[in-house]
Amino acid sequence: MAMDMKTEKARNLAFVLSEPNGTVSRDVVTIASGEGVLEAGTVLGKVTASGKYVASPHAQVSGKEGAETAVAILGYQVDATSADAKGVIVDGVGGVEVKASMLVVHSSVDNATKRNTKLTQLRAVGIKAR
Repeated sequence: MAMDMKTEKARNLAFVLSEPNGTVSRDVVTIASGEGVLEAGTVLGKVTASGKYVASPHAQVSGKEGAETAVAILGYQVDATSADAKGVIVDGVGGVEVKASMLVVHSSVDNATKRNTKLTQLRAVGIKAR
């Protein structure tokens, strides 16, 4: 009998190791239309002009200036394929520890040096990846 193989997606907030009591390190934000389906654990940057969040690319992207700096992590899967979507983020307020191996990065963050840069940016806003 053949078995069907299924791959589980990232579980909501599974990347969080520790955070302050309650939900002080979480906030609801707007994920920009066109981002597609973003998985829980996606490293996000904030677009300066719009204040919306996108997957944080390695370098500045025209129209998404500011987002190249990682500032938060998406807590739950969001579909922003064809419209802006609300998303819950972990933003480091009060100090948060996360599992580095469970973080999802933009496709342009394609080597260890670039990934370490993202982790350093997150640390600057109070998110420590272990």
